[in-house]
Amino acid sequence: MLYLDFLATVHERLRPAAYLEIGVRNGGSLALARGRAVGIDPAFAIHAELDGDVALFRTTSDEYFSRPDPLAPTGGQPFELSFIDGLHLFEFALRDFIFAERHSAARGMIVFDDVLPRDVPEAARERHTHQWTGDVFGVLQVLERYRPDLLVLPLDTKPTGLLAVVGLDPQNTVLVDHFEEILAEFRRPDPQPVPREILDRLSVVAPHRFLEAGVVELLAGQPADVTAAALAPELRELVSRRFGPGFVAVPA
Repeated sequence: MLYLDFLATVHERLRPAAYLEIGVRNGGSLALARGRAVGIDPAFAIHAELDGDVALFRTTSDEYFSRPDPLAPTGGQPFELSFIDGLHLFEFALRDFIFAERHSAARGMIVFDDVLPRDVPEAARERHTHQWTGDVFGVLQVLERYRPDLLVLPLDTKPTGLLAVVGLDPQNTVLVDHFEEILAEFRRPDPQPVPREILDRLSVVAPHRFLEAGVVELLAGQPADVTAAALAPELRELVSRRFGPGFVAVPA
């Protein structure tokens, strides 16, 4: 399944009232939004037809989220779906996740692009291939270690995979508290040490299985003010039942 087809289905079923996209490029994925959408990209060049309620910001995500009220364009509505497809470097992707989660609803979903490089050259921090994921794959390892409260599901979409993250907790500060420590370990020089399970797609979920599992419908059916603690038991039980206990870590 192409990643845009997956995202289109999520938009249709989740019906996010507020959508965030970091890395807009030509607007192909931003055009899928039907609610209020915020697109952030310092060099976007829109070719797609944007007929929704879209606020575009030609700036970096760091600058945007340093503003006094990043949710002003949504009228204060937290993001219920975010798509992170900005600069393909580990530290920027991780920081974008921190920004997105802090301004998300607990019933929301954050999706990363380009987390499943097909070979080591494609995963290089210094781009020298046509198709390029960079070292975004490292975010998967960090979330599994530092945020076992999250449900982190790599999806085998074409061409280079997505990572769906649910069970969001906007109040959690673990990644911020350990950010420098994380960078010291996970920001590595090329060639990147891409784990074999990522290159061989050994622990990934087929996108159609994810869409059939009821995860999106469970999120969509929650009240707007549901908390992470209230949602977690049902969400974790569903993921464990549909995908196996290997995708449900035990929080510390």
